[in-house]
Formats: sequence, C-alpha cells, structure tokens
Amino acid sequence: MCLIYTVDKVLVQEKRGTKYPGGLVFPGGHIESGESLTESVIREMKEETGLTIRNPIPCGFKDWIQEDGTRYIVLLYKTCDFEGELKSSEEGRVFWLDRSQIEDANLIWNMRELLEIFEGKTYSEFFFKIENGKYKGKLIG
Repeated sequence: MCLIYTVDKVLVQEKRGTKYPGGLVFPGGHIESGESLTESVIREMKEETGLTIRNPIPCGFKDWIQEDGTRYIVLLYKTCDFEGELKSSEEGRVFWLDRSQIEDANLIWNMRELLEIFEGKTYSEFFFKIENGKYKGKLIG
C-alpha cells in the first residue's frame, strides 16, 4: 500500500467490490513472482493510479493473524515523487482528496490509523488480533 501525496492532498481510491459503498482506501496490491518489494509497489501504483512513482519510502506495516493461524502482512510505503496522468483502474476510481476533507471522508479498513503511520513518527505498525471472537486493532510504536 502506498500513500501518494502533495503538500495539501492525498491520493485515495474508491475501492470496488467491498461491502462499503464509496469506501476510500490508499492504493495497494500484491507482489508478483520475481519482483522486489520496491518494484511491486511501483508497478501496482502505475496499474491502479496511472502514476509512475519514484523513491517509495517504507514506513510501516499492517498485519494480522488469520483464523487459520497464518499471518498477513501489508507493507506501507509513501512518496511525493511521481509523474504522469491520474487514471482509475478496475480496482476503483482514484482521485485527490484535500487534506482538509480527510476527517469527514469515508475512509475504510483502518485507513485513518494507517495515515498516522504514513505521516507520523510515533507508530510503525497496525496489528490486529482476535479478542473475544472479534478482530481488534491497535497502533504500535
């Protein structure tokens, strides 16, 4: 997952295929065979946003233990170094969100907590664990 940003805006994706109509996330994806982590985030951002990013900086993790005991890890990157024309994909519509609108935006899947990791220095991980049969997440410094 990558936060692409300017001084006054962040790039968000209106994610298709979720149970949250109009839900906004930061773009992300998966690693292809033979790719480095950095190569994968550059490729995914091009595919999902149309932008070519440079110098993605790793800044944290989102992770959880699934019900079968396996761990799922999302690597968090950020960059303000990009070029190209914004273009939505089958994953969803992408657009610039004014930072002044973040508080009222329909951010889903703990994007607000991830924004604290992307932009702060206090936290590096958002970890979920099952407590009383439900996933509960917390920021970890």
